[in-house]
Amino acid sequence: MFRAGLYARVSTNDQQTLPMQSRALREYATRRGWTITAQVREVGSSADKREAREKLIEAARRREIDVVLVWRLDRWGRSVTDLLATLQELEHLGVGFVSLTEALDLTTPAGRAMAGLLAIFAEFEREILRERTRAGLAHARQNGKRLGRPETAALHAAEVRKLHRTGISKSEIARQLRIGRTSVRRILGAKS
Repeated sequence: MFRAGLYARVSTNDQQTLPMQSRALREYATRRGWTITAQVREVGSSADKREAREKLIEAARRREIDVVLVWRLDRWGRSVTDLLATLQELEHLGVGFVSLTEALDLTTPAGRAMAGLLAIFAEFEREILRERTRAGLAHARQNGKRLGRPETAALHAAEVRKLHRTGISKSEIARQLRIGRTSVRRILGAKS
């Protein structure tokens, strides 16, 4: 008999479905003859850290549950990559995963094959993001945009040298100009 952990989540503007999700998850677990040993509910946007989900994963790590049951995949994962990472961890722990709406049951051979397809889509998503990032950087360079951290201390180089010639210490120059001592030393070409 499987020990099930149920996970229901809604965004703050979709709270009316939380009771419906929980009821459907409990009914499914009962039909399958599973014992519900953990049930967590979470309210928050997809960008938030999902602390309740993490508690359920911790229960899986402690071998307190055998299967995680969710309403929909998008309730569990923040992105395809996040979804895949958590599913792989659960698989590594020997914990099954079932999503009711998509009829995805990773406790079956067909469900595990579907997880393989998810891995392909996650890699595709990562590659698309890499391509977009490279294209954005190339576009910025072509338009003369300087990439990297802004030159803050270098803007004070002339003033640093002038103050140093008057005998002011490097620490005092840094304090007066509100820049780092390391930047002052770098501008003056000193190694110490």
